[in-house]
Amino acid sequence: MKLLFLFLITVFTALAAAGQSASAILKKAERALGGKQAMEKAAARTQTGSITKLSGNAVGRYSLTTARPNLLKVSWDIEGFEFESGYNGRSAWVRDSREGLRTLTGHESMRFQAEAAFRNSLWLNYKKEKSRIVKGGKADAGGRVADTLILTNSKGTSIKIFFDGETGLPIREEFPGTEGVTAYDYSDFRSVGAGKMPFAVTMHLGDEIYKIEIDSIDINQKPLRSDFDFPKFNDDPLPEIRSLLADLQENEDHVEEILDTYSYLQKIIRRKLGKDGILRETGSETYQMSFYKGYRITRLIEKNGSPLSASDQEDADREAQKEAEKIEKKIAKAEKENARSHDSDDRGRRISIAEVLRASNLLNPRRERFRGRDVIVFDFEPNPKYDFKNAKSLLKFFGKTAGVIWIDEKDKQVARIEAFLASNYNIGGGILAKLKKGAAFTLEQERVNNEIWLPSSADINLSVRVLLLKGVDVNQVIKSYDYRKFETEVKGAKIDEVSQP
Repeated sequence: MKLLFLFLITVFTALAAAGQSASAILKKAERALGGKQAMEKAAARTQTGSITKLSGNAVGRYSLTTARPNLLKVSWDIEGFEFESGYNGRSAWVRDSREGLRTLTGHESMRFQAEAAFRNSLWLNYKKEKSRIVKGGKADAGGRVADTLILTNSKGTSIKIFFDGETGLPIREEFPGTEGVTAYDYSDFRSVGAGKMPFAVTMHLGDEIYKIEIDSIDINQKPLRSDFDFPKFNDDPLPEIRSLLADLQENEDHVEEILDTYSYLQKIIRRKLGKDGILRETGSETYQMSFYKGYRITRLIEKNGSPLSASDQEDADREAQKEAEKIEKKIAKAEKENARSHDSDDRGRRISIAEVLRASNLLNPRRERFRGRDVIVFDFEPNPKYDFKNAKSLLKFFGKTAGVIWIDEKDKQVARIEAFLASNYNIGGGILAKLKKGAAFTLEQERVNNEIWLPSSADINLSVRVLLLKGVDVNQVIKSYDYRKFETEVKGAKIDEVSQP
């Protein structure tokens, strides 16, 4: 009977462990790390130690610095080979002795930004950040049975966390990347302040394994914001910013002039992060796009990858015709008043990126190569001294953004821009709509016909509350392609293609 009782206890214990929720795993981990309150107090961290590359037993120095909400810098020097990477709240970067310095883009940038946020707050803010956490099942972590959770942020970047089945401590992390998984194993947890942190780390980076032994961890000294900025190694002269913006504005004006001679296709793909932590496509629309005197005209031609039915296409064509008629009325009214408005708030009008940059603080200018071309790159953030009170509405929005921009040095055109909303943006005093801080977008352009740079892709990720109701999450990828040059004439509010190759 005693053996049967022990057997049942073992079975029920195993079932309880198997059925442990993600929330229970996190709470156990928080207790093991000293409690949630202690974790929240550690708003900054600087840790230093030694690092050993196991393949050659080469030894060097290692450091990691964080500051909330998402600043991160990691560096090491092993027998003269230097490596450092960081995120300064606007752009992610990496430098080593072999490849030099560059700004991260695409998946590399998103992965490092996700790591930066995680290094600062672990999973504490995942709900606020619209992330998902799902169970990944049991797994082996260095010979120990671990419960795994997968944390996926709103951009679809995932981090797999392994928690010791006995102690609850996070003993391993895996960060998927373009060149494989980077993994960290943790042990030797010691008290730091009121919490606990690991003093032994094994880093799996590509084919190499590194052993890191931490000497000290300081959570009392807050680092400077500039500590996370780009290191300055190159003294090559850079263009004068004011002159560069003037050239950029002139070229954007030229783009406006010749944009009317182009049409293209644009596919908008909607995505949603599911409860299972997987980012999925939920639908798409494809439009035929054209411009007339700077105003955009859209014509729906596909839904979810399939052409519209004959009746639906007729409806879409009527909507496009209505757009053309509205444009004609606007132009006629402006001409009659002899004061045509160039207000970029009007539907379909484009705002000048040069205008946005003039309303921003420009930081960390540097030279780089991007897509095989020389570019000038710099970070930007809101300029508190700029008079936004009397600015155009759309400029007020972009004036609240921060990020990084790549400008083609030869053509003086924007090649890429990554930006996020640095503070909440209210429409109608917040009654009509409220865009939440952290809303992010990326735009990339390509050179077309050796005369104009036009959008090729965009990524939009934001949360908005409309009419004081429940918030709506918007996650879209926009692909622009098949650019064609032609000429148009508007006659009686009808668009006629005069010539097309």
